[in-house]
Amino acid sequence: MTRFIVGRLLTIIPILFGVSFFVFILAHLAPGDVTTTLTGPYATEEVRETLRESLGLNQPLPVQYGKWLGNIVQGEFGKSIANRRMVSELIFPKFGNSAILALTSAAMAYAIGLFVGIFSASRPYGMFDRLSIAGTLMFGSIPPYWFGLLLVLLFSLTWRLLPATGMTKIIDGGGPVDVILHLILPTIAAGAAPAAIIARTVRATMLEILSQNYIKVARAKGIRRGVILRKHALRNALPPIATICGLQLGYLLGGVLFVEVIFAWPGIGYQLWQAIQARDIPTIQGAALIVAVTFVLVNLAVDVFNAYTDPKIRISESGGTR
Repeated sequence: MTRFIVGRLLTIIPILFGVSFFVFILAHLAPGDVTTTLTGPYATEEVRETLRESLGLNQPLPVQYGKWLGNIVQGEFGKSIANRRMVSELIFPKFGNSAILALTSAAMAYAIGLFVGIFSASRPYGMFDRLSIAGTLMFGSIPPYWFGLLLVLLFSLTWRLLPATGMTKIIDGGGPVDVILHLILPTIAAGAAPAAIIARTVRATMLEILSQNYIKVARAKGIRRGVILRKHALRNALPPIATICGLQLGYLLGGVLFVEVIFAWPGIGYQLWQAIQARDIPTIQGAALIVAVTFVLVNLAVDVFNAYTDPKIRISESGGTR
């Protein structure tokens, strides 16, 4: 197992290097000019050139990338161009807020997805199964930003049941209950599509396993349906279920940009959107890199979990020997 983990850790080094390269290139190839944003559209070219030189933006891209990567290795993400604060001071607190939203959304998606998928597979082609297929198809296809706007329209503007924006009230807010109330709508908006995807994956995986001969033998022996589902089918279905759950968690932890923007949730996705508007290249690079690294690390954790639960994976990775 240790050999497997070390091998996986070594494989993510070039992946992280490639991620950093593409994040840097895409941030610099994005349309717009940060000097125009900072100085205004009527500034002279001499003023803009002076600002580019002071920010180091007039240097060749390979030189800029080398300096940026060297600082990243040392834990320095640079300084924000828009507000002159260290990028790490901006994005890491916001990442904590994104983690709160992502974990609650993932918990909702896991609970709904596993229940719907297992229950549908245990009673295939019944009324619940047909309704769940239609429901997961609908919620899995709805864009999160459109669903978020619909939730705001209904629960905040029309019925006035839940707050629409922010993490707490501006006045007399900040308690746990207030945070939970502000968390409900963005959690539903962010977790609906992952819940549908997980439910469909669990249903398909469980149906395939329930059609195996050893399941038929267990039924012939008179073993109860609940025991078959829990001890035989679900255990063998764990690797693909863990993979899809890990992918959805990585997607959510990476920052659901549109959901955070719709609800003005102070997370890393909202910070990234503000940085894009301000053409704040260091903040864009730092936030995008954190999002990408998080996704890679979550996938690494899923691979380790699958190797722990399925010895065949460890055997194949170690060249056929334990």
